[in-house]
Amino acid sequence: MDTARLESALRGAGLKATRGRVAVLEALTDHPHVDAETVFRTLIPALPGTSIQNVHNVLGDLTAAGLLRRIEPAGSPALYERRIGDNHHHVVCTGCGAVADIDCAVGHAPCLHPSDAGGFVIDTAEVTFWGLCPSCQERATRAQQS
Repeated sequence: MDTARLESALRGAGLKATRGRVAVLEALTDHPHVDAETVFRTLIPALPGTSIQNVHNVLGDLTAAGLLRRIEPAGSPALYERRIGDNHHHVVCTGCGAVADIDCAVGHAPCLHPSDAGGFVIDTAEVTFWGLCPSCQERATRAQQS
């Protein structure tokens, strides 16, 4: 996505189009499902004066503005992605921690309905699938054959 479109998206969300915000959006366009530390390391060459705290602040602002989605797989730091506004889920590799998107089979939210919502009105169900990615499956097969 080009810089002008990112700046427009920021302004459309009511945020100033700062260099740091644009850089974070660019980093997450190229690398979805990454944590704040990874975003920070990605930004250092282009923004050498930035800090990890600044990255956390920008990620929080962009998430609150609806430009990012924060996911929190068990045993993992918070991860961020640009894919928003649809009803997709995630699959996490139990071997290496890789994360991938999975489209919802139903297509609309919520895709699941609890047997008892306890008086809550449910508008979203967040589903995380767990399993082995192709690379980890291959490693496991090779290890069994050795």
